[in-house]
Amino acid sequence: MADPVSYRPAAGTIPVEPGVYRFRDDKGKVVYVGKAKSLRSRLTSYFQDVRNLHPRTRQMVTTAASVEWTVVANEVEALQLEYSWIKEFDPRFNVKYRDDKSYPSLAVTLHEEYPRLQVMRGPKKKGVRYFGPYSHAWAIRETLDLLLRVFPARTCSAGVFKRAGQVGRPCLLGYIGKCSAPCVGRVSAAEHRAIVDDFCDFMAGSSTKFVRRLEQQMKEAAEQLDYERAARLRDDIGAMTRALEKQTVVLADGTDADVIAIAQDGLEAALQVFHVRGGRVRGQHGYVVDKVEEVSTGELVGQFLAQVYGEDEDEYELGQAAADVPREVLVPALPPDTQAIERWLKQLRGTNVSVRVPQRGDKRSLMETVERNATQAFALHKTKRASDLTARSKALAEIQESLDLDEAPLRIECFDVSNLQGTSVVASMVVFEDGLARKSEYRRFSVKHVEGQDDVASMHEIISRRFARYLEESQEHPDFDGETGRPKKFAYPPNLVVVDGGPPQVAAAQRALDELGISDVALCGLAKRLEEVWLPGHDDPVIMPRTSEGLYLLQRVRDEAHRFAIAFHRQKRSKAMTTSALDGIAGLGEARRKAVLRHFGSLKRLRAATVEEVMEVQGVGRATAEAVVTALASEAPAAPAFNAATGEVLG
Repeated sequence: MADPVSYRPAAGTIPVEPGVYRFRDDKGKVVYVGKAKSLRSRLTSYFQDVRNLHPRTRQMVTTAASVEWTVVANEVEALQLEYSWIKEFDPRFNVKYRDDKSYPSLAVTLHEEYPRLQVMRGPKKKGVRYFGPYSHAWAIRETLDLLLRVFPARTCSAGVFKRAGQVGRPCLLGYIGKCSAPCVGRVSAAEHRAIVDDFCDFMAGSSTKFVRRLEQQMKEAAEQLDYERAARLRDDIGAMTRALEKQTVVLADGTDADVIAIAQDGLEAALQVFHVRGGRVRGQHGYVVDKVEEVSTGELVGQFLAQVYGEDEDEYELGQAAADVPREVLVPALPPDTQAIERWLKQLRGTNVSVRVPQRGDKRSLMETVERNATQAFALHKTKRASDLTARSKALAEIQESLDLDEAPLRIECFDVSNLQGTSVVASMVVFEDGLARKSEYRRFSVKHVEGQDDVASMHEIISRRFARYLEESQEHPDFDGETGRPKKFAYPPNLVVVDGGPPQVAAAQRALDELGISDVALCGLAKRLEEVWLPGHDDPVIMPRTSEGLYLLQRVRDEAHRFAIAFHRQKRSKAMTTSALDGIAGLGEARRKAVLRHFGSLKRLRAATVEEVMEVQGVGRATAEAVVTALASEAPAAPAFNAATGEVLG
């Protein structure tokens, strides 16, 4: 634990200009990123008597070992650079707004030639436009079912779309008029995108103009005595109306706003956001956050706006800002840098954005509704988190005590080896920090220097490779890869290494650490048979109680490593089996083999193809196509399936 005085910058060396600063620990890893109007004023506040600091600020400054800063021209640049660094370094002490639930959204894959409408969960992807989130996936499907007759856009997967194009027949939705069937050329790519653009405009709030347009077309069709078309348009208007009725009208003036409310205590906060477009609530989102330092409600709002709207900054070159950033952001308290945030949001949206606190009227009433939702969400989160946080803290303390460690293992890495009779030997590394899986740090290894089924030698190899990379990267700048500019993969060491296995695997891992001269990393093994914990050099295992939270955490870490290794092994084995059937065919090199598999999608479909169909693959001539068809035809046919219940031979 460092004394902040030991790395306090000399008096007068900190500039008074606006800028962004970084605290690093003794390993060089960035642990906190912040911005300030005046760097000198802000940084000086950290180097006071630590007893006067907020508990988590005190933990941060005592964990850090150095501080550095970058001066920028104005507050908008500071805001952008701070978010960029938080995203790049993922500092452990920075406020991170986490979704309190995994809400589904209606996603439109605009980056594809033929955009698709689908239900999507999880983090946002580049080139995809989102509507919602919705409380239930079935609500999205109901909305889609109503609107597809008006906006017949594609909803099928890439495989179904490609297969329909190859056979020349659309799917059922194409036959019943709920898809324009671009897969078989009924509409061009431009015409299909126009349908999708209209759908996006409707979902973004421009619903009135579409209803009026259909009503006008219905009247014209009736005047021309085209009653069949008029009836069809009448039904389309009904479908639109029913879809709109499912969204609550809260503001009659067509308001375009995000309404944010916060419920909090000294350590945590819960935020609720209602997305109002065209006066209707189009979605609701919830977040929870751990406070790192003493922050006001306004400061929390400022951090939230920077992170949430900054998440989609890469998307704005696709022209989506007008939909993702609203005209108004209604908040419970103004952030201290309101003007800078408004200028930044204006850059993203392209027009003025107002950040304000509603004082009266319908918007104030809506804010009160969102506040009630935030209060309820916060109470529910505290109930769940209490038991979860207590269990994790207890687990880490039990592991520390049972393994006689100097400190609780805040970062645990677990390694597992997977193979099938010595073939396709792979290994996995999973990482748990503070008792939670950190999937962005997971790594996979292909074992290179071990022949056959030798788990002990394989364990020695992967431990050696992982920590050799650690030594190599920690000698240089610990966070950046010089070529890519990205954070390095192995620059941060664990407090505890867990290997899946007993004394032989533990001894192999310890030998690898000794050969590299690493003595400050604890090691243990977890044997599956009796769930015994083995330490290097010990003749007897450490027996942890079956009800122990520490043993349960080690089991979860070990099982996650096993799952990750098995998944990689199956992937590698499947790839080897797929390509082996095409090995050795004259004229079919690696590039053509990949092109053939990509074209047909599977060996089963390739086996059913004719010479002429194989020749459709770019670069494949008749001689090569004939060789492929002959080679696959000469393979032994698969054994017929047998139904044990009836005694029948199937197929």
